[in-house]
Amino acid sequence: MITIEQQKDLQERADKLKNYLQIDDKRMQLAEEELRTQAPDFWEDAKAAETQMRKVKQLKAWIDGYEGVRSATEELALSIEYFKEGICGEEEVDNAYSNALREVEALEMKNMLSHEEDQMPAVLKIVAGAGGTEAQDWAEQLMRMYQRYCEKHGYKTTITNLQDGDEAGIKTVSFTVEGDMAYGYLKSENGVHRLVRVSPYNAQGKRMTSFASVFVVPLIDDSIEIEVNPAGLSWDTFRSSGAGGQNVNKVESGVRLHYKFKNPLTGLDDEIVIENTETRDQPKNRENALRHLRSQLYELELEKRRQAQAKVEAGKKKIEWGSQIRSYVFDDRRVKDHRTGYQTSNVNAVMDGDIDEFIKAYLMMFQDE
Repeated sequence: MITIEQQKDLQERADKLKNYLQIDDKRMQLAEEELRTQAPDFWEDAKAAETQMRKVKQLKAWIDGYEGVRSATEELALSIEYFKEGICGEEEVDNAYSNALREVEALEMKNMLSHEEDQMPAVLKIVAGAGGTEAQDWAEQLMRMYQRYCEKHGYKTTITNLQDGDEAGIKTVSFTVEGDMAYGYLKSENGVHRLVRVSPYNAQGKRMTSFASVFVVPLIDDSIEIEVNPAGLSWDTFRSSGAGGQNVNKVESGVRLHYKFKNPLTGLDDEIVIENTETRDQPKNRENALRHLRSQLYELELEKRRQAQAKVEAGKKKIEWGSQIRSYVFDDRRVKDHRTGYQTSNVNAVMDGDIDEFIKAYLMMFQDE
């Protein structure tokens, strides 16, 4: 049976969320934004209409989230009163508390994803580290893990570039992730991931260590202005490999974009290289590559703003010992995040995409901030 102090603490957390999220203001804002969607010419500009509808959807999501918290805490208070009157038992009160706690914790975590970029789709890129086939196989396992995570959360994934490994696995893959707060959740995966296992590719059955790097950036749309200097752009074309029929091998539909610019983080000359083989249409692949370029430039600007926060990674470390954010030790049945200390022994579940607790632990690090 829960205590009155527990119920009081939960109610205080719910009240704080209402203030943090400015729910009353959001209700008024929602009414105004919905009025705009009723204009006779609203759908004449499809892109502007889609942007407006996303704004309405996001406001509704915050309000609905708080309504779920309010309803659950009211139900808890009511069940406590019923218990005092002998109408219900301890189990019903405990169930009401568990439900209210779940609602409050979910909205608290979502509250930590209130930045503009957190609402956006994401581009996730995996690059195998040194180590040949073993590292390339590890990169493919990570790709599968994230694809499973996305499936469980109803996110849509689209592979935009994939380079197979020499014997097995992959050298690199990039894919977009579309869904509610995709970047907000997946940004926690930015960094180097380390695998320790008895390698199936080693004849002596030795324990091997492999690394792969994961890069996550928000996928921006036309509503965000990012300046791209045309003078810094150059293009290569190439024949795509893999599935797609004869057209893939005969037509140079794949594009490679080179962009030379001054890095806002370092102040030094830098270059971004992006490959896109998403479609058989070269102009469309160029358009997609430019969108990914704008996303990377946007991420650099975000990193510049966040440099004062030491916990937010402003760059990528070399893919080697000592730089990993998470270790996956298959033989010892252990996956540990070195930033938060959170670990689990259920390795199979993690590799099947069950990484929610790792993401939650990472986001909770920034609760006070």
